[in-house]
Amino acid sequence: MQTKYWFVDNHVDMLVTYPQIKEAAQLLKKNEVVAFPTETVYGLGGNALSNEAAGKIFAAKGRPADNPLIVHIASEQQAADVAIHISATAQKLMQEFWPGPLTIILKKQPNRLSDLVTAGLDTVAVRVPDHPVALAVIREAGLPIAAPSANRSGKPSPTSAKHVQDDLDGRIAGIVDGGSTGVGVESTVVDCTGSIPVILRPGGITKEELEAVVGEVAVDAALTDAQKQPKSPGMKYTHYAPNAPLYLLQGSCEWIQSQISDQQQKGKKVGLLTTEDHLSFYEADVILPCGNSRDLKTVAHCLYDVLRAFNETDVDMIYSETFPTAGVGLAVMNRLEKAAGHRWIHEKMKE
Repeated sequence: MQTKYWFVDNHVDMLVTYPQIKEAAQLLKKNEVVAFPTETVYGLGGNALSNEAAGKIFAAKGRPADNPLIVHIASEQQAADVAIHISATAQKLMQEFWPGPLTIILKKQPNRLSDLVTAGLDTVAVRVPDHPVALAVIREAGLPIAAPSANRSGKPSPTSAKHVQDDLDGRIAGIVDGGSTGVGVESTVVDCTGSIPVILRPGGITKEELEAVVGEVAVDAALTDAQKQPKSPGMKYTHYAPNAPLYLLQGSCEWIQSQISDQQQKGKKVGLLTTEDHLSFYEADVILPCGNSRDLKTVAHCLYDVLRAFNETDVDMIYSETFPTAGVGLAVMNRLEKAAGHRWIHEKMKE
């Protein structure tokens, strides 16, 4: 398959009139799959009403079909087209955070969405992306668009059109290049089908921000217990992994450097994921800075770029610093734990 590539300047008005947008939307109407930017990562879009389109998404990604997909719509009002029993809590969250990096799980409209999109569940995950290109594509297609991240399953999510091209060129109908994304990690997923909202996947909207709007918000036990099966779209299988094995190191800078040196003495080439403000502390074969430790939003923004950048090196292993889990740090550490396959090394405290 030849993948079409369109560049769209997302800073102009009336994007929906762009011939590139119209061509991408026409392919979606024909049940082809097309990648486009959102404010979080690039999504791989397909008609959420079509088994054919959903099947093409799973095939392109190499993703197991028991993993539900997030449905992207263009406005809060369209939620009623795909979902029922929209609670007052869900409505408050929609009004506060849509468009934006928040996915809300609701009871689905019966006999409307592809069962492949919802993995046969009676719920649907829905969001309105906060990106002009994404909204223009969805509006012009006139369809709810199922869109997981536009990468091969298990690889770091794409934050640029080049990342999508590297993973999916020749496997999908088209890529809409609308520049780099903003948040850098996927949307927060919140289950609003019960009496208390439950975070199933941390992301661009923090627990603290949600609680400021609706009060108590719980966190899925699977986020803190690797033995439990996560319920969220995109969280059931190992994700985000670079080619070399990744290990999470928790300890002092001096101890981390000693771990690097130990491996180098064994003949290993060691990569290190650190932050700009910690660069001067370390020596390793490859050191890649990922934001600033004093502002974890910058770490989230750079994370997938840095994980992918390690694939351009010849390191045998990657060590990563770890971060506090307050605010967006919860999303950063969730992605790093998945990328590392929960491989931790802790500094032993002296008694």
